[in-house]
Amino acid sequence: MNAQPYVLYELADGIATLTLNLPAKLNPIARELQVELRDTLERIRDDRAVRAVILTGAGKAFCVGADLSAMAPGDEGKSLGAQTAEWMQSLSNPLIETLRTLPVPVVAAVNGPAAGAGVGLALAADVTIAARSAYFYLPFLPKLGIVPDLGCTWAIPRRAGKARAMGMALLDERLSAGRAVQWGLIWACADDEKLLEEARAIAQRLARLPAHAVVEAREAFEAAERHTLAEQLHYESERQRELIDRPSFREGVSAFLQKRPPSFPGR
Repeated sequence: MNAQPYVLYELADGIATLTLNLPAKLNPIARELQVELRDTLERIRDDRAVRAVILTGAGKAFCVGADLSAMAPGDEGKSLGAQTAEWMQSLSNPLIETLRTLPVPVVAAVNGPAAGAGVGLALAADVTIAARSAYFYLPFLPKLGIVPDLGCTWAIPRRAGKARAMGMALLDERLSAGRAVQWGLIWACADDEKLLEEARAIAQRLARLPAHAVVEAREAFEAAERHTLAEQLHYESERQRELIDRPSFREGVSAFLQKRPPSFPGR
């Protein structure tokens, strides 16, 4: 049992900071950590005081993926593969879906290595930034003969393109934070000692957005992945049909005309 919480939680000025807290093991995505993280995210979903989230790791790493030393078949008579798939479908996959559907923006502050499933966790955020010393690494196929998971095969080609996703999956190379920025995999990198300061500054900016902004942005860009240009143009016009009649648009126009920053209400 872990003597401390698996996920540390702090709320200040509308920014909830979640810290993966198994630093001695480099924050593997243990089952207990996943349960605690998902429970925390569900509480955030219902807490209207939260306007943005920062997700980071304690110690030297962000998250190094599965704890392979703890993987063993249980007593249910199932193979390890069958058992793992069931755990993923009941716990890991819903965790990523919960993170991706929060009604508030999420910033991942990758403070150190993000490996395996840790990459999927980092890229499930709306904005991902990393310390300059951090890196992203997919050992799944080269080291273990299994496919990348926790959304890696969904997020990486969408952010960086299929060619780079294939290279990451097959070539057994660490991708530095600087190159991840060049590839468009993440938003930015920061000096190690300034990472959380930068993450908070971004979260504060996101917290000032209209309450529905992050959901609309996610849905619009995901719709574009499956639409033709004509279909997406229609989608955009239909969203404007609704959004222009909301109070946030009126406030934005008033602020523009009055040459002041807009002030949008919370959730």
